Amino acid sequence: MHHLFAFVATYGYAAAFGLILVESLGIPVPGEAILIATALFAARTHRLNIAGVVATASVAAFLGTSLGYFVGRSVGIPLLTRYGEYVGLSSARRRLGQYLFLRQGAKIVFVGRFVAFLRAFEGLLAGANRMPVRRFLVFNALGAIVWTNCIGLGAYFFGRAFVHVSRPLGLAALALTALAFIATIFYVRGQEAALQRKADAALIGTNDLAQAIG
Repeated sequence: MHHLFAFVATYGYAAAFGLILVESLGIPVPGEAILIATALFAARTHRLNIAGVVATASVAAFLGTSLGYFVGRSVGIPLLTRYGEYVGLSSARRRLGQYLFLRQGAKIVFVGRFVAFLRAFEGLLAGANRMPVRRFLVFNALGAIVWTNCIGLGAYFFGRAFVHVSRPLGLAALALTALAFIATIFYVRGQEAALQRKADAALIGTNDLAQAIG
């Protein structure tokens, strides 16, 4: 945190904007930590305005995840089409994954903002699974605004006490996400045939992801 404070003291709002943008684009850097450090810096020194911190972080989070989405949409589909078979992702299973993401994508994009691993990759996943653009942008914006307000204002008003609370909460969220992911895998495997029929019926006319880029 000491090094992040020095970084914020030197670069101000740009420090938060840059790291949060990069993390949201899919590169694992301490985006949440820099948001906390910037909010604490604003509370202690008043050289930064907390409203400006939250607004800057919200814009960075939204833009970074949006860029990740369009990268995933343009590059992820060809990669899955070309190499998916090598890792067990047949065209049928790619349709199944696409169908599940279309149904639950909004929850993933919104809730994933609060989980470090998902926060970095949710845009790429949403794009690769062809989540509708408007739906993605809406829930991406909502997630970015709620996340930055919760973390930024929490650190600003509660100070260092918030740092000690946020860490176990983040670990708990990660653990719950992992458990939910494992449970989803078992459910999908148990219901794969039925879900596959629903996916094929829902995505009729796009029998393979390759057609989406054709």
